[in-house]
Amino acid sequence: MNKTVKQKVIDCIHQHGEGWVFTTNDLIDLGSEEAIHVTLHRLTGRGEISRVAHGIYYFPKQNELLGTMPPDVRSVAKALAEKYQIRIQPSGAYAANLLGLSEQVPARVVFLTDGENKKIKIGKIDLIFKKTTPKNMTMAGKISGLVVQALKYLGKEYIDEKKINIIKKKLSVIDKKILKEDSRFAPVWISKIINTKIV
Repeated sequence: MNKTVKQKVIDCIHQHGEGWVFTTNDLIDLGSEEAIHVTLHRLTGRGEISRVAHGIYYFPKQNELLGTMPPDVRSVAKALAEKYQIRIQPSGAYAANLLGLSEQVPARVVFLTDGENKKIKIGKIDLIFKKTTPKNMTMAGKISGLVVQALKYLGKEYIDEKKINIIKKKLSVIDKKILKEDSRFAPVWISKIINTKIV
């Protein structure tokens, strides 16, 4: 028996599991654009999925103690980047958080982008896409970009051995090779820290 587009969409969502953030592009092979939109609209109306932003959906993750969890910020950012065909790079306090240099997820999560400025509310967090120069996007999406943005956020005077060791533990041999190669794109003081203390 041939499945309906509705059933195909539901099956696909459930196969990915709770917490999945997706766009209509992820479902494009399952049927016509109109049928997919109608299905998503109905599932949203019934509360089975939620709409995070235009064309971005979320299969809610449930927690026994906290109830429905908000979507993962990075997953939403990646879905938006794919939808709009843009590059993104975590920056500021969020870059430091991803590297384990700070434990608290900031209330404002900023991604540098070569796309347009954008702001989306995800639970209590503001997801911000900040348009920047091509130079700042040279290392976008790479471990080197994450390290450079985190170091830039911390500032030269606040980078001690403890923080250096935290970064080093996060890096694989391949990561260190990439970081060394890309260090030439970083500000001079960051490049010096990378080459003398990290790699």
